[in-house]
Amino acid sequence: MPLDISRIRAICFDLDGTLSDTDDEWVQGLESALKSYFFFLPAHQRHRLARWLVMSSETPGNWFFTLLDRSGLDHPFQKLSQRLRGKKRLARRKFQMIPGIPILLHALNHHYPLAIVSARDETTTQAFLEQYHLCHFFRVVVTAQTTPHMKPFPDPILWAAAAMGVDPHTCLMVGDTTPDIHAAKAAGAQAVGVLCGFGTERELRRAGADLILPSPVHLIHLLPPSRDLP
Repeated sequence: MPLDISRIRAICFDLDGTLSDTDDEWVQGLESALKSYFFFLPAHQRHRLARWLVMSSETPGNWFFTLLDRSGLDHPFQKLSQRLRGKKRLARRKFQMIPGIPILLHALNHHYPLAIVSARDETTTQAFLEQYHLCHFFRVVVTAQTTPHMKPFPDPILWAAAAMGVDPHTCLMVGDTTPDIHAAKAAGAQAVGVLCGFGTERELRRAGADLILPSPVHLIHLLPPSRDLP
């Protein structure tokens, strides 16, 4: 079904692969690690290997975190992960951003309430927003700790819609993976898939995305000002 722009009264953004250039960040880190073991490979081949490994991990990674969520082990797992890596070090981590995001958010913020709906933990979500001075754009920030279940369950989008004072049916979810699309559909919202992150066009279309864009920045050319900002 094509995107119904007239329905949209609020916009929810995923973080990793949608606002944050996480896949390239992971590729760079893995490429550096592979250099010690695959020193005999040319640099461009190590880069291709690192990118293939990162992109191939998306589906099993989503399955693993959904399993944790269903079994109620996601919050203990996140707490353990933070403890092992150190909260302060996570907060100091430097993130990469998808080009053009501040311009996009500035344009949309005047006409739509905006929300972050991320499966990332609260500490690193806030660290990313603060690093790029984006906090003031978002009325609502939903992280892995906010609701009982994460995406692909509808809970985070339903929570964000209620906090923004809009019907979930009028929300648009923008994300790069199938859990983003599935969560939107389960909540009765529309979904735009973006190709700047982990998901492929085929995966996003099969999940039910109403529209596929190269990156979220292309929304600037699609969305007119909303006449009834809550």
